[in-house]
Amino acid sequence: MNVDQADGLRKIIHIDMDAFFASVEQRDNPDLKGKPVAVGGSRQRGVVAAASYEARRYGVHSALASVTAYRRCPNIIFVPPRFDVYKKVSEQIREIFLDYTDLVEPLSLDEAYLDVTSNKKGMPSATLIAKEIRARIKETTNLTASAGISINKFLAKTASDINKPNGLTLIKPDEATSFIEKLKIEKFHGIGKVTAKKMSRMGIHCGLDLKSKSLSFLQSNFGKTGKYYYNIARAIDEREVNPNRIRKSVSVENTFDYDIVATKDIIQELEILSDSLFSRIEKSKSYGRTLTIKFKFDDFTQITRSKTSFDFLRSKESIINLMKEIVQTETSEFKPIRLLGIGISNLEHEGENHYIQLTLDF
Repeated sequence: MNVDQADGLRKIIHIDMDAFFASVEQRDNPDLKGKPVAVGGSRQRGVVAAASYEARRYGVHSALASVTAYRRCPNIIFVPPRFDVYKKVSEQIREIFLDYTDLVEPLSLDEAYLDVTSNKKGMPSATLIAKEIRARIKETTNLTASAGISINKFLAKTASDINKPNGLTLIKPDEATSFIEKLKIEKFHGIGKVTAKKMSRMGIHCGLDLKSKSLSFLQSNFGKTGKYYYNIARAIDEREVNPNRIRKSVSVENTFDYDIVATKDIIQELEILSDSLFSRIEKSKSYGRTLTIKFKFDDFTQITRSKTSFDFLRSKESIINLMKEIVQTETSEFKPIRLLGIGISNLEHEGENHYIQLTLDF
């Protein structure tokens, strides 16, 4: 949707919980309040799943090796994740969203898009809705959320990150163009660090620089994504808020307390993960044909190996058999392994005659 269009503009809200996992831990354990907290990992092993704002000041963030987190912040407190608790809190928050609109698109447990153009409360202001939702989240969960409000998903998502934590940012239709032109390229949602560096080498440092590039230039340098960059530089994002968002895979992983090398140990650990994986796909009644194994080694390099079955993997035994085929055909000697993951894709929902996809976090 072009911002120059006067009619039919949508009202999109992006809600993002502030340091969600870590904030839940600080809420439930008063001794953690005001302290640097990392959810997941330990001083010796693992990966940080989430970090409190106190820890982020030291450069600790999600997906960071916990040994690096400890080196950056020696007084950091590692706590084990409690995903069952996070899911329950997420469900409480989702119920609040649904009081205002059925057009809710969850991106994860801690963030979602809402289309409130036409809403159940009949409220004309998306900003007032966002304020009310944030107040209700605080009252219900004792947690804070940040919100971005604008005419499309890209702008709303970008806006929600501006005044975190516990902030609210509105980008009005007549402000969208100037906002994007001034926005640093690193702040664009959908442009990662690697792409931002590549753009910087091309002289693209802000939205105005990006807007100056032709569609053919962006497509020749960035492939299919070039059209997305061309559009967002002009505040164009026609993606609808989709309450039935399709995801890609079901997967699980585990970081070990010690490295493993022997094939028998690898298979044994993958059998344990396969049990957890099958429980998840059985619960969702989504069965897939492609099995992927992720190996992360002691030097933090990683590889993935996949194999597709002719039939859907409808039993734990079929998953384990295919897993063993993948491991045993990997002829090169394994380096010490610190993490294993296993996932399944090419999913079909039971009772459906078409493919759907579902993602569960590792």
